[in-house]
Amino acid sequence: MEPGNNTRISEFLLLGLSEELELQPLVFGLFLSMYLVTVFGNLLIILAVSSDPHLHTPMYFFLTNLSFVDICFTSTTVPKMLWNIQTQSKVITYARCLTQMYFFILFTGLDIFLLTVMAYDRFVAICHPLRYTVIMNPWLCALLVLVSWVVSVLYSLLQTSIVLQLSFCTEVEIPHFFCELNQMIQLACSDTFLNNMVMYLATVLLAGGPFLGILYSYSQIVSSIHRISSAQGKYKAFSTCASHLSVVSLFYCTGLGVYLSSAATQSSHSSAVASVIYTVVTPMLNPFIYSLRNRDIKEALMRFSGMPALKGPIVLGLKKCP
Repeated sequence: MEPGNNTRISEFLLLGLSEELELQPLVFGLFLSMYLVTVFGNLLIILAVSSDPHLHTPMYFFLTNLSFVDICFTSTTVPKMLWNIQTQSKVITYARCLTQMYFFILFTGLDIFLLTVMAYDRFVAICHPLRYTVIMNPWLCALLVLVSWVVSVLYSLLQTSIVLQLSFCTEVEIPHFFCELNQMIQLACSDTFLNNMVMYLATVLLAGGPFLGILYSYSQIVSSIHRISSAQGKYKAFSTCASHLSVVSLFYCTGLGVYLSSAATQSSHSSAVASVIYTVVTPMLNPFIYSLRNRDIKEALMRFSGMPALKGPIVLGLKKCP
């Protein structure tokens, strides 16, 4: 991009998904509904698992963390978009834009790492069932979640600090409904070589690496299930992975679809529309996938809904599987 007026700007304009005024009420109602379903659905998963001692196991410990991250992930972008539609304002300050970008990168990374950790948990449960409670002990589970947080925080800080070094020209319109990293880099009028290198390298390492780990885990799981003689045993083993495999497929397929659609059309608007799938739709569907395909969760939700009131604080804990 040619250099121009690179004085420090104070705000950006989020163009959103559509600039047609007659469509704004429809977009507002649709996204408000999806946001509320996402928050309440994931919150129900957290409360149901927390209130049922039978579900205080590693698999559901990771699931509650994933549900919490999905709530935060969606809350990073959707409320601001709803506020802009309601107030008919597209303005977001420079500081808030960077803050939104930081948390979006953070929770995206956490989603990836937690899905990888959950794949490892299923790998241990099916491939090494007799050693499961020894390997997946509470200390290791907490450590895996902690490492996921630390790596995500450090990576998000790295990307944000590099963007802070960029200068922006008079063109401050972001053709998206949130401050997305790639869009921010494209708006800069200073050299973005370092930003692009870090972004592409991180995509390979922090997205491709965990994805290969998930593929390896499931290759070993499929191999172990194949060696089970009875059809009932195969079904029972696979059913413990079905929900997680569905969520992983949805997350990575929609992310890949966004990348391919934006690369094929070279349209920022098309990329913004496609981004709705993995930023809003995927976190909304996760509770349905886990509740509809998991008998333990369905039973926990039924018991939870039958309780007249919650007494005392809810404390998440881990205990060894029987």
